[in-house]
Amino acid sequence: MTSSKFPDPPPPTPYEPLPSYPPQPPHQPPQYIILLPHYYRTPRQFLRRPSRRYLIPAAALLLLAAALFFIWPSDPELSIARLHLRRLKIHSFPKISFDITLDVTAKIRNKDFYSVNFRSVVVSVGYRGKQLGYVVSDYGRIKARASSYVNATLELKDVSIFSDMIPLIEDLARGSITFDTVTEIGGELGLGLFDIPIKGKVSCEIVVDTRNETISHQNCYPE
Repeated sequence: MTSSKFPDPPPPTPYEPLPSYPPQPPHQPPQYIILLPHYYRTPRQFLRRPSRRYLIPAAALLLLAAALFFIWPSDPELSIARLHLRRLKIHSFPKISFDITLDVTAKIRNKDFYSVNFRSVVVSVGYRGKQLGYVVSDYGRIKARASSYVNATLELKDVSIFSDMIPLIEDLARGSITFDTVTEIGGELGLGLFDIPIKGKVSCEIVVDTRNETISHQNCYPE
């Protein structure tokens, strides 16, 4: 038997298919996609967390504002409780002049929670914008949230007005004279360590009947 010069070929290799792309790991569980709807907060839920965050500061600010409203100092209320003409006498010789005596009762109301120390209450009377005279009351004190009455008597004698002589003669002929009165208060609001200056002012227009020497009309207003 004749031997071959060439060795026998190797046996054929079994066929293996190409892997798929991308390669799948063995035993991989199936994958799913879940779609969730958009969640909308209700107004109550939306404001719940901010309200908790800002509730305490807002309440503190409200309490502070209320405290400042009650303790913040203010000027006292000044009004005229009584205005009485005691005397009015007209002099025609040797010059035209007049005597006037006026009683004024001022009411001072302290609205604050502190006492008020007023130095004085000044009552002045004028004619056609010109001051004829004034009177100053004494020192006083008003308790917190209380009122007090101050009496002042203004007495002027032999008052002559040269610049307004013609209007004065016309008023005397008509039987009525219009005077202006101004009542002012000045003092301090006691706060312990320091004082805060306060003031108040009220003006009145009074029409005096020269025949019976009484006040026929008066109009007072604060300033």
